[in-house]
Amino acid sequence: MANFSRVLHFALLHFYRNRGTSIAAIFILTITTLLITGLFFMHGVSNFVVQTVQDKIDITAYFKSDAAEQEILNVRQALLDQSTSIKRIEYVSKEAALADFNEKHQDNAVFLRALAEVGQNPFLPSLNIITNGDTSQYETIANILQQDEYSSVIEKVDFSEKKDTIEKVFSITSSATTFGLALGVLMLFIAILVVLNTIKLIVETSGQEISTMRIVGASNWFIRGPFIIQGAIFGGISFIICFFVTAACTYFLSGGLSVIMPGFNLFGYFLANMLLIIILQLAAGVGLGSVLSFIVVRKYLKI
Repeated sequence: MANFSRVLHFALLHFYRNRGTSIAAIFILTITTLLITGLFFMHGVSNFVVQTVQDKIDITAYFKSDAAEQEILNVRQALLDQSTSIKRIEYVSKEAALADFNEKHQDNAVFLRALAEVGQNPFLPSLNIITNGDTSQYETIANILQQDEYSSVIEKVDFSEKKDTIEKVFSITSSATTFGLALGVLMLFIAILVVLNTIKLIVETSGQEISTMRIVGASNWFIRGPFIIQGAIFGGISFIICFFVTAACTYFLSGGLSVIMPGFNLFGYFLANMLLIIILQLAAGVGLGSVLSFIVVRKYLKI
């Protein structure tokens, strides 16, 4: 306890004595922690966008007009039993398809007049299918539906018409995810280098003191301790700043972002992931401050 008290005393002394560099270190750690937190939120937003786009992609199996509803529901259940990749199957009856058409084109006189001239409901009952994955899963579903056992009730499956679009969408979303990950890793690497150089500058100001303590027989941990604690103090202060800045930013930006991205609540995402964000910010602030201080001090212990 006596040694720990001395180490803590030296840490606070170094922190006070080098106020300018200490403030600079806190500032750099704060920016780095905010950057890492921003990458976390970007990951959440990009996942939401990708999922939203992919949810718009589907294939449709159109059934013959005289197909009974129970037959269609039997096909639906058979698909669910044969494939675990299906995320959602929506049954659309002829009546529902007609009502949806009328609602979408209620202001288009040409479409409504053409429908009236037909004199009957021209729409076919259908199953709209969304999978959890890529194009190959849609192709698998299409192949199942085109088997001979379903030919008596299924009129057509529109996978071949949508295949190119599905492939392009999944290719774009995959490339965007990969690019975001690579950019995040690069920015994180640059941020760590900046923090490392800042802490190195702080330790170098006490280089002669470290060398003297080493010569007179002070243990490695006694020499390292003040700088590790000082790095933790830098990180702790940056964590407190970052947490409240993150909470404020997500709260005030949430309304505007909801207009651009309906269905995504930024502040709700913050609240839902608060524990993970706290761990992330503590690891970025306190973790980086302590670990990098430990690494930098090693140079002065080789005497």
